[in-house]
Amino acid sequence: MLFREVIGHQTTKKRLIESYQAGRTAHAQLFLGKPGNGALALALAYAQYLLCEQPTATDACGHCRACRQTGRYVHPDLHFSYPTVGSKAVSTDFIKTWRTALQNNPYLNIRDWLEQLGADNKQGNITKDECVSIVQRLSYKALEGRYKILILWLPEYLGKEGNRLLKFIEEPRPKTVFLLVAEQSEKILNTILSRCQLVPLARLTDEHIVQQLQAAHALPLSRAQRLAQLADGDYRRAVQLVDQEQDHHTPLLLFWLRVCYQGHPKGLVQWVEGINSGKHPEQGAIFTKMGRTEQVAYLHYALHFFEEFLRLQQGGGRLPVRLQGAELETAQKMLGVLHWETILHIKTLLEETAYHVERNGNPRLLF
Repeated sequence: MLFREVIGHQTTKKRLIESYQAGRTAHAQLFLGKPGNGALALALAYAQYLLCEQPTATDACGHCRACRQTGRYVHPDLHFSYPTVGSKAVSTDFIKTWRTALQNNPYLNIRDWLEQLGADNKQGNITKDECVSIVQRLSYKALEGRYKILILWLPEYLGKEGNRLLKFIEEPRPKTVFLLVAEQSEKILNTILSRCQLVPLARLTDEHIVQQLQAAHALPLSRAQRLAQLADGDYRRAVQLVDQEQDHHTPLLLFWLRVCYQGHPKGLVQWVEGINSGKHPEQGAIFTKMGRTEQVAYLHYALHFFEEFLRLQQGGGRLPVRLQGAELETAQKMLGVLHWETILHIKTLLEETAYHVERNGNPRLLF
């Protein structure tokens, strides 16, 4: 992957290139960013730049032997480690699936990956055997490139097994580079964090996501802007919404808020049935049968509404909010009804529901 193919992060790209050109490439670096903001994509591009035979001042050349191999994730000096399923599983057992996953979507998240492994409801982990494999793979000199590189995706899944890598990360063989790609630094051992140079990544801006959506999906500007707002810096989510986000999300949410406010139990039951079956005797026009993925998209839309509502309430009208039309009108009417503590509780419930729907919980019971 090339730097120019990675969305945003121009300042970080420049800093990484300058450190290489100055001969100050750190042997252990931690790329830290929220899901969907391109931390993995950036690490892939950086690895290609380090292995490129003819790097330029701004990017890898893209056509040398090393670039062709790295672009297909088959370079003999580029290694990967990632969560797998099974007490003795190692990442090399799944390398073909991993390469295909990266080629299809370098902005994937852990649920995408575990689904491709057929994990069902099993949790991913990075095992003791995987740590032994990492040490073995990196104990030899580089075969073709200037560097031997390991991209370790989601070190949060190492747990205490990460202690097995401490000495190797602190005193690696010459020209060995560890690139850790993480989302939650608080779940990583402090002893690993202290041995890595931190590369913090900001959320993607709406402008960057809009540009990429228009380039990749030929969307109208207004549609791309709407999806970027709902994605909140997560490009993966924005791409999902290209097919899933529908105009009926707004009336569906407003109907739900109305029957909740009215304390109308029959309406609430009908709303739940409408969400799951697409049928509603009185409000049929706003209900369509939604699969699990679109139900999650709807919940993310509801989260977006309440996050913006909180900005509207706490900012006293001084902060810009990304609500439009009926959304904004409803939010303004609700200002005197909902306290901020209630809004935070609603957000927590929405997040928990999305989490469980994604993981095959019963949506009728959850809603």
